[in-house]
Amino acid sequence: MVDDLLLRTDRLSLRYPGGTLALDELTVDVPRGSVGLVGANGAGKTTLLRLALGQLRPTAGAIEVVGRAVAEDPIGVRAHIGFMPEHDCLPPDQTAADVVATLGELAGLPPRAARQRASEVLDLVGLDEARFRPIGGFSTGMRQRTKLAQAIVADPEVVLLDEPTAGLDPIGREEMLALVGRLAGFGISALVATHLLDDVQRVCDRVVMIDGGKLRHTGATQALLHRTGALRVQVSDGAAHLAEVLGADGVAATVIDDATLDVRIDGDEGRVLDLVRDRADDLGLALYALTTRRTSLDELFVDQPQ
Repeated sequence: MVDDLLLRTDRLSLRYPGGTLALDELTVDVPRGSVGLVGANGAGKTTLLRLALGQLRPTAGAIEVVGRAVAEDPIGVRAHIGFMPEHDCLPPDQTAADVVATLGELAGLPPRAARQRASEVLDLVGLDEARFRPIGGFSTGMRQRTKLAQAIVADPEVVLLDEPTAGLDPIGREEMLALVGRLAGFGISALVATHLLDDVQRVCDRVVMIDGGKLRHTGATQALLHRTGALRVQVSDGAAHLAEVLGADGVAATVIDDATLDVRIDGDEGRVLDLVRDRADDLGLALYALTTRRTSLDELFVDQPQ
């Protein structure tokens, strides 16, 4: 059965023993593609992934992955999913080639095909030269790459990535995001669970925001980024002086730092632009940039009503 949805939930709830409500009547349809599942730690992201994998049974409601009801056939659903867990789960005494090939076999590949495919995906994630080294000597970034390789070794329809950039330095994070961004080119949809909204903003087409087990917001990433009615102004220095003279002209401005301020645009945008240019010139300030600022996903998440 083929479905154009990556994930569908209908009033999905899960209450852990002891009373903690991890998901609270979550209803959402998530199209295929690259989707960010965002929320703070404890928001319910990992619980939702475990429900999608059939590792947990919901207290109430239903969940489908690529058109297949998890409750009816959890093992069958898992045959179409790759999973990259957040925690360190790799055996330190095994090589990356052995681990990825073994998991390929467990996913149904013949031994020879699993070995070949393991070599290909380890090359893809940048571990070709290290694939025969014990994982115990790997850096955090190499371990994350190995986990991504095992998630895609059997060409799944969907991969579930739980905090894929966790513990990575800036360079490692950039490299991991680049790899995640390439998955769509191989026809693999990705659900990326993370608390780093900037990661989602950069590599995901859509966003699902949850908080306290409830849906906060969902939609196309670009559609959620909207103009704020503010102009971001960058000058050589003296941002406070510029804000002061603009205030005398009736234009509100907020100083960000010595060289940056946000200027409120109420009504005539052209007039505001002319005032900023002229007042910066009056003060002898070099004007480096004028950009209409957009709301980031971080700001959107904070601003959503509880």
